[in-house]
Amino acid sequence: MQPMSMVLPGVVGFKLLGKLRDGVTATDLVLTVTQMLRKHGVVGKFVEFYGEGMGKLSLDDRATIANMSPDYGATMGFFPVDHLTLQYLQLTGRSDETIAMIESYLRTNKMFVDYNEPQIEKVYSSYLELKLEDVELCISGAKEVNNSRGAEHRDDEDDSVAKMKAAEEALEAKQKEHMPYALFSLKDRQGNSETES
Repeated sequence: MQPMSMVLPGVVGFKLLGKLRDGVTATDLVLTVTQMLRKHGVVGKFVEFYGEGMGKLSLDDRATIANMSPDYGATMGFFPVDHLTLQYLQLTGRSDETIAMIESYLRTNKMFVDYNEPQIEKVYSSYLELKLEDVELCISGAKEVNNSRGAEHRDDEDDSVAKMKAAEEALEAKQKEHMPYALFSLKDRQGNSETES
């Protein structure tokens, strides 16, 4: 048998700190994370999310971020094995004995993350860091996550929409003013055509 060489993908370490402010949703977090990862360049790479901020993210929040990996271009986005992993196993019907065995194995092999204990800094190909309290409310088009914008820009966009509507209404009013003349001219031309024929 011949040995086979394989290029290992780069792994980007994405450190999350703190917790989200009230009113800020997982969607806002996902849009922020996606923008950062696209700017960093993660095509063909793995992204591992870590840091004490992980302990504040729900299972749903993590799933939302992981499911966006095609949008930020990574091969995959994944999270450490921690208490939420054990909760998921419980929710999906695993027995207490099985869960206890899995936790014991992971802890023995130093693969389980306990946020109450000091965290060991891991080595990654490159690093990114985000303080969750800095995440702003975002809006984004259905197709382009890159165009997500902070909530402070919403008023400007509302003003633009209002101006466009006002311009459309003014144009319609002008067209109505000239409409009778246009109809009269059309009838006039039709009458002339009939007379000539």
